[in-house]
Amino acid sequence: MNRIFLCTQEGMTDVERSLRGFTGAGYDKGRPLFVQAAWFAVLSLVFVKWWFPARWRPALLRAFGARIGERVVIRHRVRVHWPWKLVVGDDVWIGEDAWLLNLETITIGSDACVSQGALLCTGSHQRHSRTFEFDNGPITVEPGAWVAAKAVVLRGVTVGRGSVVGAASVAHRNVSPGAVVTTGATA
Repeated sequence: MNRIFLCTQEGMTDVERSLRGFTGAGYDKGRPLFVQAAWFAVLSLVFVKWWFPARWRPALLRAFGARIGERVVIRHRVRVHWPWKLVVGDDVWIGEDAWLLNLETITIGSDACVSQGALLCTGSHQRHSRTFEFDNGPITVEPGAWVAAKAVVLRGVTVGRGSVVGAASVAHRNVSPGAVVTTGATA
């Protein structure tokens, strides 16, 4: 058991962390174990490979339950945790090494771009929970938005229409339509 000291507005809080007691209560993976295993096999052996044609990736995601629009470009080394929790509009680009860690639904609107190395992470944990239970939330990237290279969008965030999460920035709260987030600040 580890003692964790958290700084809060009220001061220091002592939390006894016991990860052994983690239950994952309330989290639904959305498909049976055999489908999860099949997806991870396809993801690792085919989907992420440079030789697998980009034009076939949307069809493969659809076969596993994703809702993917037309003319979607998904480059190699893109990782999608659960295809059945992915909704993508038309004319979307997803760059090399992007990671869609969608424990909950990720929705990417039409004409949006998720650039190289970006991370969209719907998962988190309750920091005050002794057993570190999940605190997940969906992500929405609205039409025309751009999540630039190495940017991170955290759980529960909506990236507004036509906005930009700049390279290596972190969107930890909603981004207003047309706004630009750079190095953690909104401009």
